[in-house]
Amino acid sequence: MKATVEKPDASQPELGPGARRLRHMVDQALPGAQLLRVVPLKPDSVSADETAKGGGYGAPLRLDVMHGGEAKSLVLHTATSNPFGHDRRSDRANEVLLAADTFGAIPRHVAVLDVGAYRGSEEFVSLSGTGEFYLLTTHANGHVYADDLRHLTRTGSLTALDIEHERKLLDYLAALHGQPLTAPSSIAYQRSLRDVLGSGEGIFGITDAYPDDVPSAPRARLERIEEQCLAWRFRLRHRAARLRRIHGDFHPFNVLFDEHAELAVLDASRGCVGDAADDVTCMALNYAFFALGHPGAWRDALRSLWYGFWEGYALRTGDAELLDGVAPFLAWRGLVLASPAWYPELRVEDRERLLGFVEHALQAKRFSPAMADEFFDT
Repeated sequence: MKATVEKPDASQPELGPGARRLRHMVDQALPGAQLLRVVPLKPDSVSADETAKGGGYGAPLRLDVMHGGEAKSLVLHTATSNPFGHDRRSDRANEVLLAADTFGAIPRHVAVLDVGAYRGSEEFVSLSGTGEFYLLTTHANGHVYADDLRHLTRTGSLTALDIEHERKLLDYLAALHGQPLTAPSSIAYQRSLRDVLGSGEGIFGITDAYPDDVPSAPRARLERIEEQCLAWRFRLRHRAARLRRIHGDFHPFNVLFDEHAELAVLDASRGCVGDAADDVTCMALNYAFFALGHPGAWRDALRSLWYGFWEGYALRTGDAELLDGVAPFLAWRGLVLASPAWYPELRVEDRERLLGFVEHALQAKRFSPAMADEFFDT
């Protein structure tokens, strides 16, 4: 949130549409205040040289008011969409809430009188004095798909239900990734790649959570993996045509099956747009992961699901480019599965297998599902 130092645009009318809700908002923040004038504030236009500010991150309004017999000016800041990490409504909410929480910590900073949201065309909803946010959802019945995979590691035998569940997963992803997006754009695709690497839930955040003394995951190794992933970002960032509706965290603990083998999903993540490889690798890698520590489970059951998942997705979607860009998404999910923060009981040799597989995929020009046999056929 930028502090406003822009010049007034004197050509605008003093009061325009929406004045009634502005008056209500002013009265809520300063009881008894009278709204006199509304002045849009423009970006810096003093200079035409290279120092001139061409734009900001919002659309501020100066509100001139009379309060207690004293003339005052307030500024209403509204965050607007732009490609600098403000393209989602949640980003813009973060911007204004962070400003509300921190402006008061800076000496001589303008003071925050209120923070809130627009509702409809006539109302502001104040969030002043509130604390943490909450989310209320419906409940889905069923068991997590992870239970199926655990059962397979014990029995080593695929059943018709296992095959049906995988078919349902593939049908779901094919339908989800086939949904048209209203405005496919390079901004959204590049944002999704940026989040995979640089967000707190992405590769940088995951590797930061590794302690310095993790066996098989020294800092130098994690640094090399990060550098390879960064190179992949620049290889992939031009592929905006691959932008799809995705789940964003499609792993076996976020998928439920009920007694009728009907599927429900939980906890869609990161804006739900990105590359289909995100969802495909997230689920597929778990077939290898659940085989770790269970001799024969890969060969007897989970290997079949691994290959069936890749082949089934290709048959349903015809996505011939998928394997060209799998590597950084596979790396992200592999780093999560190898992390002591998420899986503290993972054996050292199994962490080595996961990270070795990640490195192998990052170094290859094109991913092949057959790479997995070298690392997980134990």
